[in-house]
Amino acid sequence: MQPMVMQRCPYTFPRCHEWPATDHFHHSSSLRSTCPQLQVRAAAISPVPPQDGAGVFCLNTKLFNGSVGTSGPLEPSAMNLCWNEIKKKSHNLRARLEAFSDHSGKLQLPLQEIIDWLSQKDEELSAQLPLQGDVALVQQEKETHAAFMEDVKSRGPYIYSVLESAQAFLSQHPFEELEEPRLESKDTSPRQRIQNLSRFVWKQATVASELWEKLTARCVDQHRHIERTLEQLLEIQGAMEELSTTLTQAEGVRATWEPIGDLFIDSLPDHIQALKLFKEEFSPMKDGVKLVNDLAHQLAISDVHLSMENSRVLEQINIRWKQLQVSVGERLKQLQDAHRDFGPGSQHFLSSSVQVPWERAISPNKVPYYINHQAQTTCWDHPKMTELYQTLADLNNIKFSAYRTAMKLRRVQKALRLDLVTLTTALEIFNEHDLQASEHVMDVVEVIHCLTALYERLEEERGILVNVPLCVDMSLNWLLNVFDSGRSGKMRALSFKTGIACLCGTEVKEKLEYLFSQVANSGSQCDQRHLGVLLHEAIQVPRQLGEVAAFGGSNVEPSVRSCFRFSTGKPVIEASQFLEWVNLEPQSMVWLAVLHRVTIAEQVKHQTKCSICRQCPIKGFRYRSLKQFNVDICQTCFLTGKASKGNKLHYPIMEYYTPTTSSENMRDFATTLKNKFRSKHYFSKHPQRGYLPVQSVLEAEYSETILQGELKRLKWQHEEAAEAPTLAEGSAEVAQDHRNEELLAEARILRQHKSRLETRMQILEDHNKQLESQLQRLRELLLQPQNESNGNGSAGSSLASSPQQSEGSHPQEKGQTTPDTETADDVGSKSQNVSLCLEDIMEKLRHAFPSVRSSDVTANTLLAS
Repeated sequence: MQPMVMQRCPYTFPRCHEWPATDHFHHSSSLRSTCPQLQVRAAAISPVPPQDGAGVFCLNTKLFNGSVGTSGPLEPSAMNLCWNEIKKKSHNLRARLEAFSDHSGKLQLPLQEIIDWLSQKDEELSAQLPLQGDVALVQQEKETHAAFMEDVKSRGPYIYSVLESAQAFLSQHPFEELEEPRLESKDTSPRQRIQNLSRFVWKQATVASELWEKLTARCVDQHRHIERTLEQLLEIQGAMEELSTTLTQAEGVRATWEPIGDLFIDSLPDHIQALKLFKEEFSPMKDGVKLVNDLAHQLAISDVHLSMENSRVLEQINIRWKQLQVSVGERLKQLQDAHRDFGPGSQHFLSSSVQVPWERAISPNKVPYYINHQAQTTCWDHPKMTELYQTLADLNNIKFSAYRTAMKLRRVQKALRLDLVTLTTALEIFNEHDLQASEHVMDVVEVIHCLTALYERLEEERGILVNVPLCVDMSLNWLLNVFDSGRSGKMRALSFKTGIACLCGTEVKEKLEYLFSQVANSGSQCDQRHLGVLLHEAIQVPRQLGEVAAFGGSNVEPSVRSCFRFSTGKPVIEASQFLEWVNLEPQSMVWLAVLHRVTIAEQVKHQTKCSICRQCPIKGFRYRSLKQFNVDICQTCFLTGKASKGNKLHYPIMEYYTPTTSSENMRDFATTLKNKFRSKHYFSKHPQRGYLPVQSVLEAEYSETILQGELKRLKWQHEEAAEAPTLAEGSAEVAQDHRNEELLAEARILRQHKSRLETRMQILEDHNKQLESQLQRLRELLLQPQNESNGNGSAGSSLASSPQQSEGSHPQEKGQTTPDTETADDVGSKSQNVSLCLEDIMEKLRHAFPSVRSSDVTANTLLAS
């Protein structure tokens, strides 16, 4: 048996695309048929007419054997019959080949013409792109493409008829599916020629069918593209016309706006409201402008770009819309600024706080400044504030810093009329202006509004006449000096509330409870960070007066640590614990308690005579010696250090800021009697402090030890690395990387040390300035006439000290004791006291600066290496 020969099935033509709308290409259904397979067998079966394209037939063995089922040698007559039959079949095969050749030649030429025509039309279709971004041009392109589609559609029946003929031909003449056709030669058999011709017709029909399918699909897609582009262009054109009309109307309204300077102040709110309504009325234009820009962007993505005219119109619309937005925004800002600057709640009414030749002006960040037209100068401080500061210089002769600071603040408090304001009234104003959030940042205008409401409420409650513009301007000036010395025009709400609370006329305990509540959480507890924020805000008050050095400097970390000793090891502190700490009058907050005592003592008269100046009655503070009987000193003599020859002051001394009672007199008599039998050595060994000292913020020795230890360790590591034997290359690289990481870490630590040391150095500079001012006061005392200094004696310890609290004393108690002195009885001249003070100051300088500077140099050296 011969092997089965595989033959290619007739070609199946793909279905073409439908035309848009109701127009369709005429196409035939799937023209498919299955070619019969030729099987040539060794043994003939039955004589049947040829069924395959090659004309192969089969012979029945009955022709040779004469009977069915019997086999044997063929006879001569049978051989002749078989030969004649073969000759007849061969003749028929030749005739069919000739007919096949004629039919295939008629198909090749039309198929090639179809292929050429379809290729040409495909190029013409490509030439129609890209579309122009204009409605008229796209409409014209739509008509052109419609004519093109009609031309293609009219050609469809002819193309389908040729393809159907080719399919019918291939159905009758299948071919073997070989990768490459065999070359024809003289020895090529008729069967091979037929298969080569069939294969060529099949290739042509395939190319023609693919080109036809591609062309029809592109025609449909381009038709849809043109329709979609036309719709988008019509939408853009309509939207741009509508926007242009709306913008013209808005620009007409804008042209009617009057200059800001021509408007009445009372009409400013109406103009602001009208402008806001105008802005809302034309806000839909924003969506329209966005729509046309989005449509233009979508067209650009589809390779359709707007024409020059449409692009110009769109650009003009965008420009006009932006100009309208800018003009509306600027107009609204100008109206609001004018209403803020000249309206009822503006700073305009504050211009009356100064008199000629002064003028109140406003900087761009709304911070006021003052112009002296006579001297042609400008300054940040109000003229009255400048005068107030000059009067504060008279208090510099007070030798105790806490009292010096408190009395300065008392003058500021009275000048600002804040002594008449209660904390309850202030809290009402804070709540009305939504200042509950302490982290809120206030600008100058907000501060002015709050202060104005505060002083107007003061007039209503007290029934007194208050110069509101002057008080508001002075209070604003003081708050800016304390919390915004750089005049940025911003301050935190916590700063504003701290300043008002410290100077208002309320008990100290109530002030401290309120201030603690401003940094405490919902559970009335405060951590170290928030407590540090509060203490930092409070210390700005004495800092502005140049007195911060006496209260621990600007670094509040030691005060925070001192306060948290009452927290029993917890990370938070409660209000009761905070008040317990403050009742001890810590060094950083003692000035607030002294201010309260100064306020109370102002109205007190003591029915006794001053042993030094002979004033009777004593007004204000009364100081009674607990070492000598019947020695009372007024506050002026005591605080300035005056003493008579026969009444040299000896500590302890009791301070009274309220009239004394009989029980207190008896108590003091008993204490004085005890002290009469005590030696000076006892008082030197039992000093009494009037405030809770805070650990020095310098901590120079400790820092010098985090630095020297690190330096020694680094040197040891480098020496070990130098003495170690040479390791393998890989190990050396790993060790080097490890050393580099350690050095980087050490550098970061040293940078932190350097930053802390720079901060401490700044604090030292503040201390130095304070000490220089004290030295200046000493020089002034030395230069006083001799007759004024004859009656003076030693009255205190170091210049930075303050009157001290007696054992078990409380800030709310009437009596306060003062520190012990270490002066001898024979010391009577003021020059000796001054020399002792100078020695004390120089000792402080020697203990403060050398260690910190050496630490700073060490840190810089390490960072440089």
